[in-house]
Amino acid sequence: MMSQYPASRLRRLRRTSALRAMVQETELSARNLIYPVFVVEGKKITEEISSLPGVFRYSTDELPGVIEASSRLGVNAVLLFGIPQHKDEKGSGAYSPRGVVQRAVKAIKKENPGMIVITDVCLCEYTSHGHCGIVVDGAVDNDKTLPVLAGAALSHAEAGADMVAPSDMMDGRVGFIRKALDEAGFSHIPIMAYSAKFASSMYGPFREAAACAPQFGDRRGYQMNYTNGREALLEIEEDIKEGADIVMVKPALPYLDIISEARRSFRHPLAAFNVSGEYAMVKAAAKMGWINEKAAVLEILTAIKRAGADLVITYHAREAACWLEEEKGL
Repeated sequence: MMSQYPASRLRRLRRTSALRAMVQETELSARNLIYPVFVVEGKKITEEISSLPGVFRYSTDELPGVIEASSRLGVNAVLLFGIPQHKDEKGSGAYSPRGVVQRAVKAIKKENPGMIVITDVCLCEYTSHGHCGIVVDGAVDNDKTLPVLAGAALSHAEAGADMVAPSDMMDGRVGFIRKALDEAGFSHIPIMAYSAKFASSMYGPFREAAACAPQFGDRRGYQMNYTNGREALLEIEEDIKEGADIVMVKPALPYLDIISEARRSFRHPLAAFNVSGEYAMVKAAAKMGWINEKAAVLEILTAIKRAGADLVITYHAREAACWLEEEKGL
């Protein structure tokens, strides 16, 4: 077959910035970004996390200012992770009405009612053993964990959360949470399910930030095997059947193929989590002068959206929002 050159010249539409913008296929916006926030007990705490430069643990009294600053940048959604002072085998802090996340939700909604507050629903930050569920005879018991997760989600909704996000990877937890919310009068609260959450090497900085590394074994018995793509679609399909309103792939960068396939297979809103290890690698390379941080971050987040994600959870959210505003002004 003869080439269409010189009649076909794809470079014609790349010649100027105006032309490139006119035919741009993927648009990254601050409104599509969700900012993860770590909340701790105490007062007047703003503590940088060593493995996540520029990311902090905040006490609840510091949150309104953080949230207001995020809102001014156009980042209108946060995902809360709680770090309690005391942990136990049952993760009781996860569902306590006086828990750190529950108080954080109230503090944010009091001062910033327009902010979308999403709460992570899991037990790993609250258990003394660091696993995401109730441990029985040295293993996480799926079915004994479900009512505890439902209790945590319900307590978040009662505190004023706009959305709950179960990240534990127990079978059936979306349906269990949906039933509990509906029966308690919270049928309007959506669920963003960590549907395809892989057992990844990219979570190290998060585990330092949340002090939630497993004290024995690992999480491969419930998080997904990173070799499996078809199974990820089954997980997403199951969560949709159980009532998930938004589904998620985590991590993002090593799983762009899963994001893309999920976008083709399902019509539900799709989120992707640009996780702590991905963030830390960019920060480390930028510190060494090996990459341009702004260019790399915007390229990475755009690639995640291009793969099919509607929403991106990222520690870069506030920086990216600033850079996107700068790009508009060029």
